[in-house]
Amino acid sequence: MKLRLSILFALAAGAIAQNPAPLKLTLRDAVQLALKQNPRVILANLDVAQSDQDRRLARSALLPQVDARASESVTRVNLEAAIGLRFPGFTQHVGPYGYEQFGASFNAPILDLTLWKRYHASKSGVDVSRAQETTVREDSVLLVVSQYLGSQRAAADVEAAKSRVDLAQAIYNQAADLQKNGVGTGIDTLRSNVQLQNEKQRLIVARTQLETSLYALARLLNLDSRQRVELADTVGFFVTPEINVDQSLDRAFQTRPELKRVLFEEQRAQYELSAAADARLPRIWATGFWAQEGLNSSNVIPVYTYSANIGVPLFTGGRIKAERAKAEIQISQLKQQEQQVRNQIVLDVQTSAAQVASARNEVDVARLGLDLARQEVEQSRDRFQAGVTNSVEVVQAQDLLARASDNQIAALYRYNQARADLAHSVGQMEALYAK
Repeated sequence: MKLRLSILFALAAGAIAQNPAPLKLTLRDAVQLALKQNPRVILANLDVAQSDQDRRLARSALLPQVDARASESVTRVNLEAAIGLRFPGFTQHVGPYGYEQFGASFNAPILDLTLWKRYHASKSGVDVSRAQETTVREDSVLLVVSQYLGSQRAAADVEAAKSRVDLAQAIYNQAADLQKNGVGTGIDTLRSNVQLQNEKQRLIVARTQLETSLYALARLLNLDSRQRVELADTVGFFVTPEINVDQSLDRAFQTRPELKRVLFEEQRAQYELSAAADARLPRIWATGFWAQEGLNSSNVIPVYTYSANIGVPLFTGGRIKAERAKAEIQISQLKQQEQQVRNQIVLDVQTSAAQVASARNEVDVARLGLDLARQEVEQSRDRFQAGVTNSVEVVQAQDLLARASDNQIAALYRYNQARADLAHSVGQMEALYAK
């Protein structure tokens, strides 16, 4: 008996471990979770870190480079081969003899404008990566918000379907009672039963849609495959102030990360062009070497070499000209991209502003339509109970109620999605939904 209980407890513990408790998330929780563990956001963060290391590498080229050296060698020299003559009375070779040396050497740029321009270009590259990271974060927030709103819509569909099933069940019971009492007819009961089965079918479809939508939300959040998600927020209507398109456009031009990325890329290309042009200018650098040198450690003495150098490129095989032409072409491309991004921003802001205004009116109309449909169902049921009409009128009222309910859910979804699209069009997704 004890063994059986142990096995049952072990199986129950394993089932709990395999099926963790549902994770109940608000919209803000989902957004913050996505910004922490969505793979695209993590990769964007790594790109910023890599760009910062590229900046460090470019900066290191401006700083002195110092190497420590130590060597010990044994040398035997052929004098006849080295000089080309043989002296009578002297041996043909010298050595073998030992040779020890330990010290340091350095190389330091003094004036090299190309290195400075490339360093500034690398700093602009960090800004480009950060703007790209912001773009990824904004897009990730939009995806999560859209999926969460879609899940809210699916959950609202389930609740509405449950309500319609309850209503259809009540109407079916009413028709059956009327038939039982000899007031109603069999066709009315059958018609009400058909409507009840239709509503149950709609409920099954709505539940499946909700389940698949929550699966998609979990994938966006990069959760464990066994982790189930539940929504903590319900569909709501949030009044937004009137939208000034011109002000929204001004804000979008200042905050949209896609535009910032292109502008930073233009800045980097300008530095690359300057670096290519400055490559024809003289370079000045210093080198040096200091060491303790001798045949052995007992007779070493300091030796050193210090020099200042200047170099001017005379012929590079067309490399400098090609680098300048490449940078100019890249700048022209980026100018076109900038104009394309600005046009897209204008379209996004104007479209989302119009959709918000339209969706707001849709919500008002849908609410009124739902209230009227409910009144029609109540009056039809009363007329049916009184024997004034048959169940056809009741079924038609049920269909109208279902359509009005769907219209309200869809209108609320479109309004909230339009608000999200407007926030994305002005680059405020993370500021609005994550903080």
